[in-house]
Amino acid sequence: MIDSGYAPVNGLNMYYEIHGKGDMPLAMIHGGGSTIESFETLIPLLAPHFKIIAVELQAHGRTSDRNAPERFETDADDVAALLEYLKINKACFLGFSNGGTTTLQIAIRHPEIIEKIVVISANYRRDGMIPGFFEGFPEATLESMPESLKIAFLKVMHDPAKLQIMFEKDVERMSNFKDIPDEWISSIKAPSLIIVGDQDVVTVDHALKLSKLIPGARFAVLPGTHGSFIEDDPAIKPKSKMPEMTANMIREFLKG
Repeated sequence: MIDSGYAPVNGLNMYYEIHGKGDMPLAMIHGGGSTIESFETLIPLLAPHFKIIAVELQAHGRTSDRNAPERFETDADDVAALLEYLKINKACFLGFSNGGTTTLQIAIRHPEIIEKIVVISANYRRDGMIPGFFEGFPEATLESMPESLKIAFLKVMHDPAKLQIMFEKDVERMSNFKDIPDEWISSIKAPSLIIVGDQDVVTVDHALKLSKLIPGARFAVLPGTHGSFIEDDPAIKPKSKMPEMTANMIREFLKG
Protein backbone atom coordinates (compact mmCIF):
# COMPACT_ATOMS: atom_id res chain seq x y z
CA MET A 1 0.00 0.00 0.00
CA ILE A 2 1.31 3.46 -0.96
CA ASP A 3 0.82 6.49 1.25
CA SER A 4 0.99 9.61 -0.91
CA GLY A 5 0.30 13.29 -0.48
CA TYR A 6 1.31 16.89 -1.01
CA ALA A 7 3.35 19.00 1.39
CA PRO A 8 3.47 22.81 1.51
CA VAL A 9 7.21 23.30 1.01
CA ASN A 10 8.93 26.63 0.29
CA GLY A 11 6.11 27.83 -1.96
CA LEU A 12 5.55 24.43 -3.60
CA ASN A 13 2.91 21.77 -3.25
CA MET A 14 5.45 18.96 -3.18
CA TYR A 15 4.27 15.48 -4.11
CA TYR A 16 5.66 12.50 -2.22
CA GLU A 17 5.01 8.79 -1.79
CA ILE A 18 5.86 6.54 1.14
CA HIS A 19 6.57 2.88 0.42
CA GLY A 20 7.55 0.11 2.82
CA LYS A 21 7.51 -0.17 6.58
CA GLY A 22 11.19 -0.39 7.48
CA ASP A 23 12.59 1.46 10.47
CA MET A 24 15.17 3.34 8.42
CA PRO A 25 13.83 6.23 6.27
CA LEU A 26 15.29 6.38 2.76
CA ALA A 27 14.57 9.47 0.66
CA MET A 28 14.80 8.78 -3.09
CA ILE A 29 15.41 11.68 -5.48
CA HIS A 30 14.84 11.32 -9.23
CA GLY A 31 16.89 12.75 -12.06
CA GLY A 32 16.27 15.71 -14.35
CA GLY A 33 13.07 15.51 -16.37
CA SER A 34 11.94 12.47 -14.41
CA THR A 35 9.26 11.49 -11.93
CA ILE A 36 8.98 8.92 -9.14
CA GLU A 37 8.17 6.38 -11.88
CA SER A 38 11.87 6.35 -12.81
CA PHE A 39 12.32 4.27 -9.64
CA GLU A 40 9.49 1.85 -10.41
CA THR A 41 11.92 -1.08 -10.52
CA LEU A 42 14.17 -0.03 -7.64
CA ILE A 43 11.46 0.89 -5.11
CA PRO A 44 9.94 -2.62 -4.83
CA LEU A 45 13.43 -4.05 -4.34
CA LEU A 46 14.22 -1.67 -1.47
CA ALA A 47 10.78 -1.19 0.11
CA PRO A 48 10.89 -4.46 2.13
CA HIS A 49 13.91 -3.07 4.01
CA PHE A 50 13.32 0.70 4.31
CA LYS A 51 10.64 3.32 4.77
CA ILE A 52 11.00 4.94 1.38
CA ILE A 53 10.07 8.58 0.87
CA ALA A 54 10.06 9.13 -2.88
CA VAL A 55 9.75 12.76 -3.96
CA GLU A 56 9.04 14.81 -7.05
CA LEU A 57 11.01 18.05 -7.25
CA GLN A 58 10.01 21.53 -8.38
CA ALA A 59 7.96 21.50 -11.62
CA HIS A 60 8.48 17.75 -12.01
CA GLY A 61 5.54 15.37 -12.23
CA ARG A 62 2.84 16.21 -9.70
CA THR A 63 4.81 18.85 -7.79
CA SER A 64 3.90 22.46 -8.53
CA ASP A 65 6.22 25.17 -9.79
CA ARG A 66 7.11 28.58 -8.35
CA ASN A 67 8.31 31.87 -9.75
CA ALA A 68 11.98 31.00 -9.33
CA PRO A 69 14.53 29.04 -11.35
CA GLU A 70 15.43 25.45 -10.54
CA ARG A 71 18.69 25.04 -8.67
CA PHE A 72 20.24 22.04 -6.95
CA GLU A 73 20.57 24.11 -3.78
CA THR A 74 16.85 24.92 -3.65
CA ASP A 75 15.96 21.30 -4.45
CA ALA A 76 18.08 20.29 -1.46
CA ASP A 77 16.30 22.79 0.77
CA ASP A 78 12.91 21.55 -0.50
CA VAL A 79 13.69 17.92 0.31
CA ALA A 80 14.96 18.88 3.77
CA ALA A 81 11.77 20.88 4.40
CA LEU A 82 9.64 17.93 3.25
CA LEU A 83 11.31 15.65 5.79
CA GLU A 84 10.70 18.25 8.50
CA TYR A 85 7.03 18.37 7.43
CA LEU A 86 6.88 14.57 7.72
CA LYS A 87 8.58 14.78 11.16
CA ILE A 88 11.58 12.74 10.02
CA ASN A 89 14.69 13.95 11.83
CA LYS A 90 17.26 11.83 10.00
CA ALA A 91 17.27 9.73 6.88
CA CYS A 92 19.41 8.05 4.28
CA PHE A 93 19.31 9.61 0.82
CA LEU A 94 19.56 8.06 -2.63
CA GLY A 95 19.80 10.31 -5.66
CA PHE A 96 20.11 9.39 -9.33
CA SER A 97 21.66 11.70 -11.93
CA ASN A 98 20.53 15.28 -11.13
CA GLY A 99 18.99 13.78 -8.01
CA GLY A 100 22.48 12.67 -7.03
CA THR A 101 23.76 16.24 -7.35
CA THR A 102 20.82 17.33 -5.18
CA THR A 103 21.81 14.66 -2.66
CA LEU A 104 25.32 16.12 -2.51
CA GLN A 105 23.82 19.53 -1.82
CA ILE A 106 21.66 18.09 0.97
CA ALA A 107 24.77 16.61 2.56
CA ILE A 108 26.54 19.97 2.27
CA ARG A 109 23.65 22.23 3.34
CA HIS A 110 21.78 19.98 5.79
CA PRO A 111 24.30 17.54 7.27
CA GLU A 112 22.26 17.18 10.48
CA ILE A 113 19.52 15.22 8.69
CA ILE A 114 21.87 12.75 6.96
CA GLU A 115 22.55 9.15 7.98
CA LYS A 116 24.13 7.90 4.74
CA ILE A 117 24.00 8.88 1.08
CA VAL A 118 24.00 6.93 -2.18
CA VAL A 119 24.91 9.02 -5.22
CA ILE A 120 24.26 7.33 -8.57
CA SER A 121 25.54 8.65 -11.91
CA ALA A 122 25.88 12.26 -10.75
CA ASN A 123 28.39 15.03 -11.38
CA TYR A 124 29.54 17.91 -9.24
CA ARG A 125 31.61 19.66 -11.95
CA ARG A 126 30.87 20.46 -15.58
CA ASP A 127 33.98 18.59 -16.71
CA GLY A 128 32.63 15.44 -15.08
CA MET A 129 30.36 14.75 -18.04
CA ILE A 130 31.30 13.12 -21.33
CA PRO A 131 32.67 15.54 -23.96
CA GLY A 132 29.96 17.61 -25.64
CA PHE A 133 27.32 16.99 -22.97
CA PHE A 134 26.66 20.67 -22.23
CA GLU A 135 27.02 21.95 -25.80
CA GLY A 136 23.45 21.21 -26.90
CA PHE A 137 21.57 22.85 -24.04
CA PRO A 138 21.42 26.43 -25.40
CA GLU A 139 19.51 25.28 -28.52
CA ALA A 140 17.59 22.40 -26.92
CA THR A 141 13.88 22.02 -27.70
CA LEU A 142 11.21 19.77 -26.23
CA GLU A 143 11.50 17.56 -29.33
CA SER A 144 15.05 16.67 -28.24
CA MET A 145 13.87 15.39 -24.85
CA PRO A 146 13.93 11.57 -24.62
CA GLU A 147 10.50 10.24 -25.54
CA SER A 148 10.43 7.95 -22.49
CA LEU A 149 10.72 10.96 -20.16
CA LYS A 150 7.93 12.83 -21.94
CA ILE A 151 5.64 9.81 -21.73
CA ALA A 152 6.41 9.29 -18.02
CA PHE A 153 5.71 12.95 -17.21
CA LEU A 154 2.39 13.05 -19.10
CA LYS A 155 1.36 9.79 -17.47
CA VAL A 156 1.16 11.51 -14.08
CA MET A 157 0.57 15.13 -15.13
CA HIS A 158 -1.73 15.35 -18.15
CA ASP A 159 -0.74 18.85 -19.14
CA PRO A 160 1.67 19.43 -22.06
CA ALA A 161 2.13 23.06 -20.97
CA LYS A 162 3.60 21.91 -17.65
CA LEU A 163 5.88 19.49 -19.48
CA GLN A 164 7.18 22.44 -21.51
CA ILE A 165 7.78 24.49 -18.35
CA MET A 166 9.63 21.64 -16.65
CA PHE A 167 11.78 21.10 -19.74
CA GLU A 168 12.70 24.78 -20.03
CA LYS A 169 13.58 25.02 -16.34
CA ASP A 170 15.73 21.89 -16.50
CA VAL A 171 17.56 23.21 -19.57
CA GLU A 172 18.14 26.59 -17.92
CA ARG A 173 19.51 24.94 -14.79
CA MET A 174 21.95 22.74 -16.67
CA SER A 175 23.03 25.59 -18.96
CA ASN A 176 23.91 27.67 -15.89
CA PHE A 177 25.29 24.86 -13.74
CA LYS A 178 28.30 25.95 -11.70
CA ASP A 179 30.92 23.58 -10.31
CA ILE A 180 30.58 22.65 -6.65
CA PRO A 181 33.93 23.52 -5.00
CA ASP A 182 36.08 20.56 -4.01
CA GLU A 183 36.27 21.84 -0.44
CA TRP A 184 32.48 21.73 -0.15
CA ILE A 185 32.47 18.11 -1.30
CA SER A 186 35.27 17.31 1.17
CA SER A 187 33.14 18.75 3.97
CA ILE A 188 30.66 15.88 3.60
CA LYS A 189 31.04 13.61 6.60
CA ALA A 190 28.17 11.19 5.94
CA PRO A 191 29.07 7.63 4.95
CA SER A 192 28.75 7.69 1.16
CA LEU A 193 28.44 5.23 -1.71
CA ILE A 194 29.22 6.57 -5.19
CA ILE A 195 28.01 4.47 -8.13
CA VAL A 196 28.58 5.02 -11.84
CA GLY A 197 28.14 2.99 -15.02
CA ASP A 198 31.10 2.04 -17.16
CA GLN A 199 29.33 3.62 -20.18
CA ASP A 200 27.64 6.46 -18.29
CA VAL A 201 27.29 10.13 -19.25
CA VAL A 202 29.23 10.85 -16.06
CA THR A 203 32.82 9.74 -16.53
CA VAL A 204 34.25 7.02 -14.33
CA ASP A 205 37.25 9.24 -13.53
CA HIS A 206 34.95 11.99 -12.28
CA ALA A 207 32.94 9.63 -10.08
CA LEU A 208 36.19 8.22 -8.68
CA LYS A 209 37.44 11.73 -7.89
CA LEU A 210 34.13 12.48 -6.17
CA SER A 211 34.50 9.36 -4.03
CA LYS A 212 38.06 10.27 -3.08
CA LEU A 213 37.06 13.78 -1.98
CA ILE A 214 34.43 12.47 0.47
CA PRO A 215 36.22 10.97 3.48
CA GLY A 216 35.77 7.20 3.63
CA ALA A 217 33.40 7.02 0.64
CA ARG A 218 32.86 3.70 -1.11
CA PHE A 219 32.97 3.50 -4.91
CA ALA A 220 31.48 1.11 -7.45
CA VAL A 221 31.54 0.91 -11.24
CA LEU A 222 28.72 -1.18 -12.69
CA PRO A 223 28.34 -2.42 -16.25
CA GLY A 224 25.81 -0.27 -18.05
CA THR A 225 24.72 3.06 -19.44
CA HIS A 226 23.11 5.97 -17.59
CA GLY A 227 20.50 4.41 -15.33
CA SER A 228 20.44 0.99 -16.98
CA PHE A 229 21.53 -0.82 -13.82
CA ILE A 230 18.54 0.57 -11.90
CA GLU A 231 16.32 -0.04 -14.95
CA ASP A 232 15.78 3.63 -15.60
CA ASP A 233 16.90 2.99 -19.18
CA PRO A 234 14.00 1.80 -21.41
CA ALA A 235 16.48 -0.09 -23.62
CA ILE A 236 17.40 -2.48 -20.80
CA LYS A 237 16.37 -6.10 -21.16
CA PRO A 238 13.22 -6.72 -19.07
CA LYS A 239 14.69 -9.74 -17.29
CA SER A 240 18.01 -8.17 -16.41
CA LYS A 241 19.32 -9.00 -12.94
CA MET A 242 21.29 -5.76 -12.72
CA PRO A 243 18.64 -3.75 -10.81
CA GLU A 244 18.41 -6.53 -8.23
CA MET A 245 22.20 -6.64 -7.89
CA THR A 246 22.32 -2.85 -7.55
CA ALA A 247 19.58 -2.90 -4.92
CA ASN A 248 21.42 -5.59 -2.95
CA MET A 249 24.60 -3.50 -2.94
CA ILE A 250 22.68 -0.41 -1.82
CA ARG A 251 20.92 -2.37 0.92
CA GLU A 252 24.19 -3.84 2.22
CA PHE A 253 25.77 -0.39 2.35
CA LEU A 254 22.85 1.29 4.08
CA LYS A 255 22.31 -1.52 6.57
CA GLY A 256 26.01 -2.05 7.30
